[in-house]
Amino acid sequence: MFDEAIKKLEEELTEIKKALARDIPNEINKAAQLGDFKENAEYHAAREKKRNFEARGAQIVERIKVMRSIDLTKIPRDVAGLFSVVTMEDLNSGQIVTYELVVADLVDVPNGKISIAAPIGKAMMGKRVDDEFKVVLPSGPKEYMITKLQTIHDRKL
Repeated sequence: MFDEAIKKLEEELTEIKKALARDIPNEINKAAQLGDFKENAEYHAAREKKRNFEARGAQIVERIKVMRSIDLTKIPRDVAGLFSVVTMEDLNSGQIVTYELVVADLVDVPNGKISIAAPIGKAMMGKRVDDEFKVVLPSGPKEYMITKLQTIHDRKL
């Protein structure tokens, strides 16, 4: 999982570096040839694009650094944590839902992958089977009970 996320980030970083080395300088040069920098919207837009790409590149470098520093052996074995698959029952509706807790770069809500930083992800962290918890979601407050838990240690990732 981590390797997948890091690879995805590294691919994005490669594209950003290519754009910063080739595409964006070309855009800035073309815009600069249009003349007066004060009223040159194309030039200002290209410079802003460059700043945005540089900021995203720095963000990705930091994210990769943080992800590489996570020691998976320190993730608890008996409670919900990063890369756990948590099945729970909505105590109001009886509906059963399953989510995998992932880092932000792997979020895929339609496929049940939610961030550990999302409200429901935060609420699940540290919980065990049969634990109940409440969370306030955009749709309103919800109350859940964990019915099944599979941690990263139980899974062959």
